[in-house]
Amino acid sequence: MFYYNQYVRAQSLDEAYELYQKKPNFVLGGMLWLKMKNKTLGTAIDLCDLGLDQIDEDENEFRIGAYATLRQIETHEALNAYTHGAIAESVRHIVGVQFRNVATVGGSIWGRFGFSDVMTIFRALGAKVQLHKAGIMDLDEFAALPRTTRDVLVSVIVPKNAKGVVYLSQRNQSTDFPVLTCAVANRNGRYVAVIGASPYMAEPVWDEDGILDGIAEVNTDGNAALTDNSENNAKIDKFAEYVAEHIRFGSNIRAGAEYREIICRVLTRRAVTQSLDICDDIM
Repeated sequence: MFYYNQYVRAQSLDEAYELYQKKPNFVLGGMLWLKMKNKTLGTAIDLCDLGLDQIDEDENEFRIGAYATLRQIETHEALNAYTHGAIAESVRHIVGVQFRNVATVGGSIWGRFGFSDVMTIFRALGAKVQLHKAGIMDLDEFAALPRTTRDVLVSVIVPKNAKGVVYLSQRNQSTDFPVLTCAVANRNGRYVAVIGASPYMAEPVWDEDGILDGIAEVNTDGNAALTDNSENNAKIDKFAEYVAEHIRFGSNIRAGAEYREIICRVLTRRAVTQSLDICDDIM
């Protein structure tokens, strides 16, 4: 169990930021991971009065408040229509509905956990984060920040520039932490695969060599023209091998590095194949 010395419901982001500059203080999320710690902290900073639990959409992007729950993104019709259900698939195995009703998107992103399904899908979507002081930055850039960074996460921004989004994971049992996670998307005509729970934090691998070029010509309307299946399969296999070569794998109690590498190839192959099917269906 953890203990804290004071509880404050911040009335502005400025107030929350100033409080957070003192090292023992911390920002509350869903507290589902934090409560597992055995330590005493300073001031608990609650952002529940700041309206950060909303999901907004315009013609260019989705803006997900840091206090929006995993259940909210799981059931959000527009967000899942855009991602072809990949958002819902990425969180549906996380413990249970009661848990997802409490766990926040902001907490999942801020934690940058190696096992995070949420980090995997949002990096594939090319998401950005809005920090109170540092402003808006790519999630890839945020992931590289020192863990000692003391800023307040305001929202996660998902630009509408991805097609054929697919999320897959391998688990030893349904609600366990993942053995490996995989998300694939075609962003601006180029495929990216994001592999997480390796057991390290999710990392993107871009098709920089153009392995999948011509496999499905995706235009700005999301339409695709598939080439010969045998040619496609060869390209998909080559890309899956390429992804596995560029990911660092390790071992823990859930799986060994060698097994994860094998699973990486399988999930990447399946995800790209499903992505092509999605593009074909929306022609």
